[in-house]
Amino acid sequence: MILGLTRSWSLIGYLITAVLLLPLLALIVQATQPDEAVFTHLFDTVLPTYISNSLLLMLLVGFGSLVIAIPAAWFVARCEFPGRRYFQWLLLLPLAMPAYIVAYVYTDMLDYAGPVQRAMRAWFEWQTPHDYYFPAIRSIGGAAVMLSLVLFPYIYLLARTAFMEQSSHFLHASRVMGCGPWRSFWRLALPMARPALAVGVALVAMETAADFATVSYFAVPTLTTAVYDTWLGYGSLTAAAKLSAIMLLVVFSMVGVERFARRKQQLFQKQSRLNEADRYHLAPAKAWAAWSYCMGLLVVSFLLPFVVLCAYAVDYFSESWDDRFWQYSINSLYIAAIVSFICVAFAVVLMFVRRVSPRPSDKLASRLSSTGYALPGTVLAIGVLVPLTYADFAINDLMAWFGAKGPGLLFTGSVFALIFAFCVRFVAIAIGSLESSYKRISPSLDMASITLGQSPRQLLCSVHLPLLRKGMFAGALLVFIESMKELPAALLLRPIGFENLATYVFQFVSDEKLEHGALAAIVIVLVGLVPLIYLNRSLEQSR
Repeated sequence: MILGLTRSWSLIGYLITAVLLLPLLALIVQATQPDEAVFTHLFDTVLPTYISNSLLLMLLVGFGSLVIAIPAAWFVARCEFPGRRYFQWLLLLPLAMPAYIVAYVYTDMLDYAGPVQRAMRAWFEWQTPHDYYFPAIRSIGGAAVMLSLVLFPYIYLLARTAFMEQSSHFLHASRVMGCGPWRSFWRLALPMARPALAVGVALVAMETAADFATVSYFAVPTLTTAVYDTWLGYGSLTAAAKLSAIMLLVVFSMVGVERFARRKQQLFQKQSRLNEADRYHLAPAKAWAAWSYCMGLLVVSFLLPFVVLCAYAVDYFSESWDDRFWQYSINSLYIAAIVSFICVAFAVVLMFVRRVSPRPSDKLASRLSSTGYALPGTVLAIGVLVPLTYADFAINDLMAWFGAKGPGLLFTGSVFALIFAFCVRFVAIAIGSLESSYKRISPSLDMASITLGQSPRQLLCSVHLPLLRKGMFAGALLVFIESMKELPAALLLRPIGFENLATYVFQFVSDEKLEHGALAAIVIVLVGLVPLIYLNRSLEQSR
């Protein structure tokens, strides 16, 4: 039942949406302004390289992640082999490992001075680099491999779910028609999983477009690094906004192409639970091959970098365990706590308005508020800087007009800008969590409350909030973790002298001294494991 809503609740929802959309609108307006010939210079010199590298990197990472993830998803979902139950959640762990940490570990191992090439030169008695060929790790190909190792779980999770949800009747029919496991996979299961794979590839491509730390470490010029360099190097906010607008065009084009490709695709299947008898029981040799593939993927993408981090942390513990580590940890914790509280509060109001309001515009507010999640961190930082810089100048000019001393950089010179950016980016996570919780609340409870004469505020506080506690906690937890890990926006928006764990670790990576920041990196990884554990438990309970 759709309920009436007081105008004040609608106005609050509109106000929240306007605040969350402000960076995107400000970015578009700033991108239309003329600049001091900086963008023209970039367009005539390096912009084509930025765009081609970005597109090539997205293509390579998307293809690499697809190739890595599909076999693992098929083995775990449709085959029976030793360790399958453990691999179905262990293969999600690479999502907790920041890509730039993986990049540093493998660069240290595979570079010319690393242990791998040193061992090869000693074994084969090679003297110079001209005596043998070894792929350059600091290249766009190396960056693609590193990002693929970290991002493939997006495709793996969606593909595994798609394979498991495919009706067992199709599998039985394919067996009756004489199709073996390979033909069933290639001709039946894989085409039916295409929608999930397309969504996974789109997610991977967007994460690749938003990556800053890995491409910066490998010195691969992309649009993300261009925005950072243009703002800090050239000092041109307008040129950085124009580059950010190009990135937005790329991101939204990918989403549009993916949806256009699936516009007429429909899939109807009767759901039936996949049981143990429906899985392919692999012969010993094939079972060993499946186990080796999954274990090798886990070792390369997570276990090896994590073990190296632990070794660094033990060797350099005395240098890492200092006052800076504790201060930066506290900075990360309180910023993440504030952001998670604000995001959940915004999400509660927006979802409440969406549930009880009969107006389509009120229902649209929550969807528009979620668009910030698609903005890469560097793009979002520019969008936040534009309105807050104008606000700072306006306040100081107003105070000067009254003959008083202005507060200075009230917004851009404090953690306010950082908190605002994180809220714009991560409120979509809280909205998604509460949306799923609201679906489990029966509309009859709303009707009963209105019949008893309760106002919208009483309905929210007395009925909805107690039933939304789990969803609110889950949303706050996920926002908290993402705020701890966010790097590009933190690099651009942090006040002078302010560091959190993510920027602290990245500084060591940039200086080729990750050993000194290994302890902080381990904290980031361990914190990143929390949502993966929660996600796995949710998937287990939904079956």
